[in-house]
Order: sequence, then structure tokens, then C-alpha cells
Amino acid sequence: MSKERSGKADPARSLAILWRTREPTSRGTGPGLSVDRIVRAAVEIADAEGIDALTMRRVSEALGAGTMSVYTYVPGKSELLDVMVDTVYGDMPRPADVPGGWRGRLDRIARDNLALYRAHPWLLRAETSRPVLGPHTLAKYDYELRAVADIGLDDVEMDAVLTLVLGHVKSIARADHDGAQLERETGMTDGQWWQIHGPWLEKFMTSGSYPIAARVGSAAGAAHGAAYGPEYAFEFGLRRVLDGIAVVVAERTGGAGPLGSPPRDGGR
Repeated sequence: MSKERSGKADPARSLAILWRTREPTSRGTGPGLSVDRIVRAAVEIADAEGIDALTMRRVSEALGAGTMSVYTYVPGKSELLDVMVDTVYGDMPRPADVPGGWRGRLDRIARDNLALYRAHPWLLRAETSRPVLGPHTLAKYDYELRAVADIGLDDVEMDAVLTLVLGHVKSIARADHDGAQLERETGMTDGQWWQIHGPWLEKFMTSGSYPIAARVGSAAGAAHGAAYGPEYAFEFGLRRVLDGIAVVVAERTGGAGPLGSPPRDGGR
């Protein structure tokens, strides 16, 4: 498994490429090369073949250019990953008017980020806790913060709200991706797996030794047609996350809780 991730590049070199503060002319370096063209080719390779297939040589072959010419623009794979992450962030929609107040805005942000992971599954391995400090990453962060601006939270809480919502999204995206990868490797869908294992599970659980597991496992399996339902988990979890945020907002503003209940005594 590749250990290449964003955030590992030399900061000076990475920032220079992210902000395009120095970029050579294409003369003598290949057929119309640029950082943008190199990065788009790299994203296409990672989307189609996975991050393990991404090498500087593979990118240069896709562009019909020499590997050393590509290195003139992007000095290494770490820097390339930084710009790839920043670039796909820039492709995300940022609608100005989303109905439903802060809750509707966070709901839209969660769905747009889930769509991003599904379009670019390699992000699940490329992203790290050290953000890529490029223009599109900062624009994404600023846009998403606006969803919870002026609703009674302090700055640290605003950042924490985004971390909470995006963390839920990423966990679902990872489970989604792992399930798809397992299906490719085994040639068996989750539904097919459940059809085979479900009867055995029922047989073992009807012994009476695991009464709660038997009841809940059977109900969940029947509902999802599999051992796990990613869409249900996403929707259920997102509602609960937003409900929890509503409690904090109510405490800060003295308003009603998420279900119309008054805030707790003292706001704590």
C-alpha cells in the first residue's frame, strides 16, 4: 500500500506550486505542459486506477512528455498529491442560497463532500490531518464556515462543528469505498454475501445465547439486505449530528432545542 499522502511535501516547494508563485514556461519542457495539465492528468489516473497506480512516470506517459519535463513543474509525488487535493476541492459546488438555515447548509455540505469522496476515492488515503494550504482548500474552508457563522457559536466551536460533520461524512465514505473494493476483490455483492451468511447467522443465534444480537441483527439484515446499509447510516448519523449541533446552538442563544424542547438549565 502506498504511503504517499498530502501534507508531507517540503512546505516551501508545495506552497510555491499550490499558489503558482513560480512556474516555468512550457518552452523546452514538453508539449504544452503546465502544473494544471499535469495535475488534471494525475487526477484522472488516480480516479480510474487508484492512488497506487499514480507515479510521475505514469503521469508523464499520459501526457506524452518526458518524466524529467514533468519534474520541472512538479518536483515529486508528495507535491503532486498536495495540488491534486487542492484542485478537486476547487471543483466542489458552492451555492450561495441554500434553504433551511444553518441546518440546511450543513446538510448540503455533508452531501457535497460525500459526492466528492465517491468521485475521487483516492482522497480517503491522500488526505491527512495537516490541511493543504492551497487557494481552493482555504476557499472551501471559508465557504463551509459561513454555514455556521452568526448562529451563536464561537470560532473554535464553528471549526469543531465542521470537523464533526466532515468526520461523519468521511467515515461513511470509507465504509462505502471498502465495501466496493471488497466486492471487486471477491466478486460478491453485500446482498449476495448476506444471502449466504444470513441463514447461518440465524441458525447460530436462535440458540438463545445471543437474544439481543439475534433480534437486532436479523432486523438490520432484513432492512438493508446486507450486514450494513451505508445510505441508512449516512442519513441516520447526519440527522443525529445536526440534532446535537442544534442543542449547542440552543444553549448559546437561549432558544428551543432540536425537537422544540427548552435548553437545559443554565445552558449546560
